[in-house]
Amino acid sequence: MMGRFQQVYCGPAPAPEALWSSWNLDPWLLGVLATAASAYLLSRKGRLGREDASAVLGFGVLVVAFVSPLCALTSALFAARVVHHALLILVAAPLLALAWRTERGSGLGLAAAAVLHAIILWVWHAPAPYAWALSSDAGYWLMQLSLLASAAVFWRAILAASALGAAMALVFTMAQMGLLGALIALAPEAVYAPHFVTTAAWGLTALEDQQIAGLIMWAPMAGLYLLVALARLLPMLSEAPAPQPGR
Repeated sequence: MMGRFQQVYCGPAPAPEALWSSWNLDPWLLGVLATAASAYLLSRKGRLGREDASAVLGFGVLVVAFVSPLCALTSALFAARVVHHALLILVAAPLLALAWRTERGSGLGLAAAAVLHAIILWVWHAPAPYAWALSSDAGYWLMQLSLLASAAVFWRAILAASALGAAMALVFTMAQMGLLGALIALAPEAVYAPHFVTTAAWGLTALEDQQIAGLIMWAPMAGLYLLVALARLLPMLSEAPAPQPGR
């Protein structure tokens, strides 16, 4: 059964000593990234602004996620996969959303965008869909692209929403992310089959790797949504009239 998981797009799990030589130089991937970046620049027609810095950084994060040795490390450790997904949905997606920001948002309501993103996140972190995604290139890219696209739609809706509406959607996302992380971290046994035999080289059992992954989702990933919610509310709170002292 484990042999089929070694066919995942990022390749077989590397040993620690081989990690830094495990760059992904897939010409198809490099071509797609270069084409997307070129199409964006052409769409700007020479009118470059502040949002273009966000686009450049967003494409840079995608390079880190899919070209750097992090891609190979995700074949070995579920915790690395969670970090990889964090880069997609918490760094690349909001940066790209800033670059394509419009006053009308994503065209999808804020609540619908938040729920859609939550569903996709939970589906791909369920053991069976996750195992399928690591058994074929098609499954792998469906997982990655659906996570990135749903997150970009969510962040575009956040950018276009009122401060209060955005904060409510962010708190909801924080709560569901934290719950998912807690369920993963507190599971009594390892449930992600692709990593049953890939973590030992890194000094971890499959369960320890899973617990680290769950904790990453439970605390820092969920916490970032709270920080953004507070940042959106801060201007509104600063404009509130100060209470008058009693006389």
